[in-house]
Amino acid sequence: MNEELLKLEPKHLWANFVELTKIPRPSKKEERIIAFMKKFGEDLGLESIVDEVGNVIIRKPATEGMENRQGVVLQGHIDMVPQKNSDKVHDFEKDPIIAYVDGEWVTADGTTLGADNGMGVAAAMSVLQSTTIKHPQVEALFTIDEETGMTGAFGLKPGLLTGDILMNLDSEDEGELYVGCAGGTNANIEFAYTIEEVPENVTAYKLSVTGMKGGHSGMDISSGRGNAIKVLFRHLFYAQKECGLLLASIDGGSLRNAIPREAFANVVIPNQEIAQFEASVKEYDAMFKKELSMVEPEMNFSAEKIDLPENLIEEKIQRKLISAIYGTPNGVIRMSDAMPGLVETSTNLAIVKSENGIITIKALLRSSVDSAKIDLENMFAGVYNLANAKIWFDGQYPGWKPNPDSKILKVMQETYNNKYGSIPKIMGIHAGLECGLLGNVYPNWDMISFGPTIRYPHSPDEKVKINTVPKFWDFLVATLENIPEKN
Repeated sequence: MNEELLKLEPKHLWANFVELTKIPRPSKKEERIIAFMKKFGEDLGLESIVDEVGNVIIRKPATEGMENRQGVVLQGHIDMVPQKNSDKVHDFEKDPIIAYVDGEWVTADGTTLGADNGMGVAAAMSVLQSTTIKHPQVEALFTIDEETGMTGAFGLKPGLLTGDILMNLDSEDEGELYVGCAGGTNANIEFAYTIEEVPENVTAYKLSVTGMKGGHSGMDISSGRGNAIKVLFRHLFYAQKECGLLLASIDGGSLRNAIPREAFANVVIPNQEIAQFEASVKEYDAMFKKELSMVEPEMNFSAEKIDLPENLIEEKIQRKLISAIYGTPNGVIRMSDAMPGLVETSTNLAIVKSENGIITIKALLRSSVDSAKIDLENMFAGVYNLANAKIWFDGQYPGWKPNPDSKILKVMQETYNNKYGSIPKIMGIHAGLECGLLGNVYPNWDMISFGPTIRYPHSPDEKVKINTVPKFWDFLVATLENIPEKN
């Protein structure tokens, strides 16, 4: 299937993207892609290094006549989010991504595509390969682990790069220039529990929430999509009170920065409450479908009988867990006053899992306002302190504050207008672009982010719009040719 991508324009960029689809590169499993990128640069005869955390840096000298222009850092991340449909057999550590053309889009067969950030990486590779583009000195910075902790950006050391302008190639709307992003915090919660015996005269069920879209916990958080964990716990809250439900295990969500698409719970119900319980599942399924009909047309809530579990989570902890999850803030908390239509503050309740006496909960808190991010931390601490759970926060990364005096912004606005007859939109993004972290290490950088149009990243519905890729590429080339002179 991937071969049909090689017919698309620009051919060199799509060829590079196809090469990336062949290399398994889930976050924290980037050994092969790191080696590939280093060899890619070396085969071009360019200085290519891997820093101490695994970032790859490839340097290309300025073309003749461009030596007096400011140096440019082209930046993208080489990891990808590993998400697949539940019925898809795919090992993200071994199997290539199967991509294909679907009308106006390129998408993948039941998995994430890796266009986030494979398209940006492929574009940077094409610049490094080119023998015709006029450009200043280019340093391509390929960071690792952007999706699950920004380890590469956190670990980048000062002094490795000499450029003046950072072009982040990781935003997802052609015709828009991004000049700011949200900061984030990881919330981590644990409930320790002992096990209890399964009582007599009960029947076991597996409750399942499936068929939801999921998506990027920043970019898609304003879409109103359902969170499978929150949906499941709405019913658990009811069934615990009205049907005597007891919890054996819970498993919802898989990645901190992806909206949960599926959630499951193994439970037992007293036999005398079975009729009411089964009726409630049908009632809640209909209710959820009615509430979410416009955004989650494929969602399904169901219960099937299973064998009795060996034991149960102690009921005292079960009650605290269900109440705490039910009360956890999730979704959009506040919209931006400065940039209408942009989310300022949000949360994503991402993972809930019971295993070996510990219930683990993970969430990602985002805000472009530092005080609001701290307020979110306090909200979570308030809920889970009341539940006597262990809670801590880590992985904090800063937002990226817009620079109204950015020279590269003015150059790119003028360049885009000259090519396409319109001024690109100036945007902020409710996601954790690496610019905030990178700008802390290299405060002299004039930073901007742009890219082709990508939809539904972090989900198996991820796709890139074909006709935006040539515009993205031509705009990148024209910008490189018009980089301002050194001060």
